[in-house]
Amino acid sequence: MAANKPVISTSFSYETLEETLDIKPHGAKLHIGIPKEIAFQENRVSLIPDAVSVLVSNGHEVTVEHNAGASSHYTDKEYAEAGAKIVYDRAEVMKAPILSKSAPVVEEDLPLLQLNQTIISPIHLSALKKEHIEKMMEKRITALSYENMKDASGTYPIVRSMSEIAGSAVMLIAGQYLSSFNKGKGVLLGGISGIPPTKVVIIGAGIVGEFATRNALALGASVKVFDNNVYRLKQLQNNLGQRVWTSVLEPRILAKQLKTCEVAVGALSNEFGRAPVVVTEEMVAAMRPGSIIIDVAIDRGGCFETSELTSHESPTFVQHDVIHYCVPNIPSGFARTASQAISSVLMPLLLEISDEGGMEEKVWHDFNLREGIYMFKGALTDFYISQKFDLKYTDLNLLIASRG
Repeated sequence: MAANKPVISTSFSYETLEETLDIKPHGAKLHIGIPKEIAFQENRVSLIPDAVSVLVSNGHEVTVEHNAGASSHYTDKEYAEAGAKIVYDRAEVMKAPILSKSAPVVEEDLPLLQLNQTIISPIHLSALKKEHIEKMMEKRITALSYENMKDASGTYPIVRSMSEIAGSAVMLIAGQYLSSFNKGKGVLLGGISGIPPTKVVIIGAGIVGEFATRNALALGASVKVFDNNVYRLKQLQNNLGQRVWTSVLEPRILAKQLKTCEVAVGALSNEFGRAPVVVTEEMVAAMRPGSIIIDVAIDRGGCFETSELTSHESPTFVQHDVIHYCVPNIPSGFARTASQAISSVLMPLLLEISDEGGMEEKVWHDFNLREGIYMFKGALTDFYISQKFDLKYTDLNLLIASRG
């Protein structure tokens, strides 16, 4: 039997097909929970209503605990209008697969954490407890810290904006405590015609130091900056665009400058561990009565030997006739501005996580974000924490490479 011949019809035509491209999975829908912070003196909120509105209009779900934004003067009504679901039960908000917090995880949060949850929050290394880390490991948490989170330019955006706020606030605080109404010396911070300018000594030329210097110069004060890192001092001059008196940390020169200043700011910090103490009690005792010390480094132990932790409620104490202001977490005192700054970093990040198809995909593609991950699905990926608490360390890059 003859094989059937193929039939060619004149009405039949060959057409090119459109090329099919490899398309990323469509964005993951996120469910984000914003609990009310119960940590000591935490007034900030991690996402403001405007940011929630953007997330909701992109198809994400946001659950906000009642009064979560109250300390930053954001009402439940504003969150509800932005499309968030307001809940009164803390356990309810803690069920969200992604938690966005403006304070570290506290004792009370631990029982409420869910398996395989993602937490974006600060970490506060100095106050960290081993039990907290172990509990989070048990629950296979993925945790991203504000402090180590990097952006595409290689800088730490949240740390930077909080440091800018602290630096800018320092001179406002100094001005307040130099006035006669606050039992200060009655000196105007800055300079007026015919009167020698107020002397300000700033120890540390990082971001806090830079913004404190900017504000002091803008007020007309005479500023002297100390740092052990000559490169930082050069960078400070470049960023300010003008020459400013700088010196490396030489105790005799420092003591001499502190003796005649009205304001001394401590803004030195180490990458890890305690801030170095560079001003001795003897140097403080030689300072002018009524002058003020603002120790911004108190979060990490402080750079003045006489510094002791104070609170926003009673921010100062006097020792050797010198006013000491040692409030940790200064940005929390300017909570609304700080919340806006944090929110403007987190909201685009959450949208990117969604576009990539979830946190795991985002970490896979984003090297900068990996820096901020200190726990990945319960594995501790921060070397410093693992050493501090003698816990097993796992390299995040290996974890990601072995996924599948």
